[in-house]
Amino acid sequence: MGSRLGWYWRRLRRMSGPEAAGRLRDLLRRQAERRGLFTATRPRPPELPLAGRAWLGRPGGLEIGAYLEAADKILDGRLSIFALRDAPILRPPRWNRDPLTGREAPLAFGPGLNYRDERLVGDIKYLWEPNRHLHLVSLAQAWALSGREKYLHGLGAQLESWFEQCPYLRGPNWSSALELGIRLINWSAVWHLIGGPDSPLFRSGSGQDLLNRWLASVCQHGHFIRGHFSRYSSANNHLIGEAAGLFVAAVTWPLWPESARWRDWAFRVLVREASLQNAPDGVNREQAVAYQHFVLDFLIIAGLAGRDNGLEFPGRFWSRIEAMIEFLASIMDLAGNVPAFGDADDGYVIRLSPEAGFQPYRSLIGSGAVLFRRADFKAKAGRLDDKSRWLLGDRAEADFEALAPVRAGEPFRRAFPEGGYYVLGADFESAAEIRLVADAGPLGYLSIAAHGHADALSFTLSIGGREFLVDPGTYCYHTRKEWRDYFRGTAAHNTLRLDGLDQSVSGGNFMWTEHAPAACEAFESDERQDRFLGRQDGYQRLNDPVRHCREIRLLKGERRMVVTDSLECRGRHRVERSWHFSEACRLETRGQAVEVTNDGLSIEVRPGQPAARMSMRRGQDSPPGGWVSRRFDEKVPAWTLVLEDEIDGPATLVTEISWPAGRPDSGREISKGTGARSAE
Repeated sequence: MGSRLGWYWRRLRRMSGPEAAGRLRDLLRRQAERRGLFTATRPRPPELPLAGRAWLGRPGGLEIGAYLEAADKILDGRLSIFALRDAPILRPPRWNRDPLTGREAPLAFGPGLNYRDERLVGDIKYLWEPNRHLHLVSLAQAWALSGREKYLHGLGAQLESWFEQCPYLRGPNWSSALELGIRLINWSAVWHLIGGPDSPLFRSGSGQDLLNRWLASVCQHGHFIRGHFSRYSSANNHLIGEAAGLFVAAVTWPLWPESARWRDWAFRVLVREASLQNAPDGVNREQAVAYQHFVLDFLIIAGLAGRDNGLEFPGRFWSRIEAMIEFLASIMDLAGNVPAFGDADDGYVIRLSPEAGFQPYRSLIGSGAVLFRRADFKAKAGRLDDKSRWLLGDRAEADFEALAPVRAGEPFRRAFPEGGYYVLGADFESAAEIRLVADAGPLGYLSIAAHGHADALSFTLSIGGREFLVDPGTYCYHTRKEWRDYFRGTAAHNTLRLDGLDQSVSGGNFMWTEHAPAACEAFESDERQDRFLGRQDGYQRLNDPVRHCREIRLLKGERRMVVTDSLECRGRHRVERSWHFSEACRLETRGQAVEVTNDGLSIEVRPGQPAARMSMRRGQDSPPGGWVSRRFDEKVPAWTLVLEDEIDGPATLVTEISWPAGRPDSGREISKGTGARSAE
């Protein structure tokens, strides 16, 4: 109880006066809803006999075997959720049960349910994931491609069980408006794939009952989102997802007088938030690359749904989407690896593609090639995947192929000053590629910076499509606090930690109470070298304030980089420089130098002066260290090199990284179909 009260106090301190007043109004509304006021307990029957136009295409020429295999697993009750692989979750479905722990959440009043309490609901991420109903789209795709009734009937049975077990406003599936928004998007996809109101699913008497229950629940979902949307310091990707879900529902089912009001409200929110939450240079302001993918899916799906139903979003909305895709293309290396800056929870708005090795970032770049007629996006994507083909329709493949070929070369952009990311390197898009992405951006978005990590002045390094220095990822959210703190903390990033403290101060799993200011002081690039100079002032809060500046010089001809960390202070401090290597790397010490090898290519890491203490960690539990998390709730051992020094007053610490001259990958084929964050 004390811990929970402490969290509320810290959360309150991050609120403005208007937000605190708004939160109080929300509390009063929830109390009224408990008593049946302001609810949609008895939604009115549909009044307008209209059906929205489908925003999904039905591409031809698909290899349907993978779709049927995925659907058959679902009919067999098996589903993959995070660390659970093909787990027997859906036979029968227990929609209020966490499949990881087996804990059944109570059917209490949903908006008042403390879903963060694992003693009450288990791991809420595992509980919510199947309730997003992405797998129902897989069943609908299998039916649309094969016409086999078992997929249609299996889908109907799952919907029936969900309506039975998840009554309006009761339980964990009525506690988060974002979850309802994602569910509506997947319901809309299912609706269109099975034929809308004329679907064979609804032809019998029981089918008509299912149709009526479904439409009633759609209306209740819309009412809930409109009354519980995220605001103030919580108005991050949640608000975009809620608005996207409500917009898609309103154009799919324009059946009630409220539908037009929901559509217009959601349209305004999406246009506004697309610009507010994403910088002009294309960086999502949450400073989390995985959430950039998440938000892009919401925006693109809403934009396509509007376009197909006669409501076009303005040019500035689409321009921001194009800039966001360009950022992803710029930081992606030759092999499709994308730095894992910030939080990642493997969340998807919709899947659509069962392809092995599906890579969400390449998929977005491929979609961008068609949407914006960008031949350079086509070159980066390499091919158009199934997800893009479903979203963009029959003409997508022809439009993609019609784009003129371009020669790969320089990144699309090297500097992203609003987002704070900078790309250093040479020989881009070739077997000799060097790609370094440095971070001098803000901690995160709004006052709580919920999905940011304390990673100022960290960087990642890829050579020839091989990852060497990586961001270790996220691993967990609501559970295992020690691990949550580690993976989002400064020690889990390729930067400098002082006196065992994070650069920013955490106030909870999704809240930072003090933010480390960071900025790029200089970024220069020519044929001979790239130079980045950044600073962060998170340690100015100490009794002896410390400013940390980091210079990275990439000397291209010498195949060498020099990292110089300068500390301005007066007193004594303990300094740790951490270097996190991909799990594919092997390390070997050679005196004060460390040789790091990945798939035949070696680099050497050498302190510019002997460190007071040099240690290597791999798979260490207490304290945590030496891990990489590529997927939510999964981590694997990986080497971390830690250089520790004691300083007394101003100090300069140098680290040199070098690798052999020549083409490091001359005999090796680089696959463009995979990447570090590919999904099964």
